[in-house]
Amino acid sequence: MRRLPAPAARFIAVLAALAALGFPVVATLWVATPSAGDIQERAASITKARGTVLLAPTDVPRQLAEAVVATEDERFYSHHGIDSLGLGRAVLYDVVQVCLCQGGSTITEQLVKEVYLGGSDRGWNKLADMMLALKAERVIGKPVIMADYLSLITTGYGRFGVTDAACAYFRAPLGRLTLGQYALLAGVTQAPSLYDPTINPTAAAQRRAQVLAAMAADHDITIQQEAAANAEPVLDRGPDRPGC
Repeated sequence: MRRLPAPAARFIAVLAALAALGFPVVATLWVATPSAGDIQERAASITKARGTVLLAPTDVPRQLAEAVVATEDERFYSHHGIDSLGLGRAVLYDVVQVCLCQGGSTITEQLVKEVYLGGSDRGWNKLADMMLALKAERVIGKPVIMADYLSLITTGYGRFGVTDAACAYFRAPLGRLTLGQYALLAGVTQAPSLYDPTINPTAAAQRRAQVLAAMAADHDITIQQEAAANAEPVLDRGPDRPGC
């Protein structure tokens, strides 16, 4: 039998060592983290304490979900809580740039971070949120995960959930917004204090344009729809708005 070249042999040996070391860590994490069986009860408790709305899957507008997936988690509907491709890409980028620039967190990870980890994914919590994400996907489906995520995320300075943001920014219920407004809601979550349109409408417009471009690249919308949405005012709060 031919022997593998020395570099290949060393690489396989390193992988085997990492696997041997990693298994006990994974097993410990699985036992040490909550089962995620109470994720809905916890989400309801958080929204009640904040005085905000816990959305049902049927309350989530299609274009809003598409905007969130296009910008936050491209493989949301195909992964099982952890996007290994996105995570690997983020780690490689951070190593090359010598920074912690990209988190690689999925929508599911961001949800469990809010529900179980107090909003922090630093240190041990980063490993915990990956394990909790795998568990959450076994308990609730993608539509519920999306609805919970949109109910809990920060959408501006001291503001939580897309329902409150729709009222504050557009004086309209969530189900009656435009494409541009859904794109803005999806974009503001990346950096709420920066992209809050009531504080920095220019940055909010730029972020909205990025979301719309991502949606067009994913063929969720046409180029014509993208252009029309970019032409919308960033804030539409006039007296003709339907109210909440």
